[in-house]
Amino acid sequence: MEEVKVDLGTRSYQIKVGKNLLKNIGTYLTELEIGSKVLIITNELVDSLYGQKVKDSLKEVGFTVEVAKIGDGEEYKSLETAQQLYDEVVTAGLDRTSSILALGGGVVGDIAGFIAATYMRGINFIQVPTTLLAQVDSSVGGKVAVNHSAGKNLIGAFYQPKLVVADINVLSTLEERELKAGLAEVIKYGVIWDEEFFTFLERNYREVLALKAQPLQHLIKLSCQIKSAIVAQDETERGLRAILNYGHTIGHALEAVTNYKIYRHGEGVAIGMVGAAKLANRIGWIDESDVIRQQRLIKNFGLPTYFDQWSADEIYQALTKDKKVQDGVIRFILAKEVGEVEIIANLEEGLIKEVIQEIKVGDNK
Repeated sequence: MEEVKVDLGTRSYQIKVGKNLLKNIGTYLTELEIGSKVLIITNELVDSLYGQKVKDSLKEVGFTVEVAKIGDGEEYKSLETAQQLYDEVVTAGLDRTSSILALGGGVVGDIAGFIAATYMRGINFIQVPTTLLAQVDSSVGGKVAVNHSAGKNLIGAFYQPKLVVADINVLSTLEERELKAGLAEVIKYGVIWDEEFFTFLERNYREVLALKAQPLQHLIKLSCQIKSAIVAQDETERGLRAILNYGHTIGHALEAVTNYKIYRHGEGVAIGMVGAAKLANRIGWIDESDVIRQQRLIKNFGLPTYFDQWSADEIYQALTKDKKVQDGVIRFILAKEVGEVEIIANLEEGLIKEVIQEIKVGDNK
């Protein structure tokens, strides 16, 4: 097992990464000096696979455990689902010393964290992510939220967990599409922060897709280290942390126009990264070889590089509703080179629409 510290002063916490960690969840929680009641929030599938192991581990060391289940899918990350969970939290008798443990992917983690942040103005929150995307991204950094019909994650907060436990064994039961969706966020870290990491991914993508333990643990650890370093400098996204949204501007728009039913989050981000690379090239920040390099890695990980429905106008209108818009201006994170990005605003509407059209028509088919 390896550990990554998220250094946030009194809100600091550890990310544990390794094999066969679920059986030790109870022991890890006893080290946190928290109350005895734990509510696990999960979904039916994850509960059937790992719920009993986590419950047994908690009960063995004296925790009282209840379980609440939500539906599987982005559409369940809603205020309606949150209301149902508040009812279950109250019924379970949780108090300010109690804990909510998110056992699942990004949807479970986001809404469980939202409940933990807002119930009694904040109770203990533990993340046990079961998808690659959640292990490398959404479980780390304290962003919790629910969606609104107008856009993704519009209702939320910054609320740090007490602990993150990333057991790589759970990835063996992940469907292939979900695994690949998580790799989009991994590619992102290489583009925004670490060209050497990007090169590692280029050289080891076959081993990663085959779930080889050593490269998989390494990429999860490195991803968490990169995100932790950024979050430690800018916890509430006043500046630097916004670079974590690389590929997300167009990606979130695609999710929104499809009502979160066509693309997995990582698939939208993958297409968004291609769009961001092409935008950076069009304004003279990177050359064509860097566009091709990003596009090739995205393809090698089995992710989409274009979309084939909806108009550029529809996507653009969704962009204007994204939470990254400030004073009506769409902001993009674009690469200066692989390993370095900057935030840019005031790109011409015509240019944005041209690039959106290009990744729709695609020279990628």
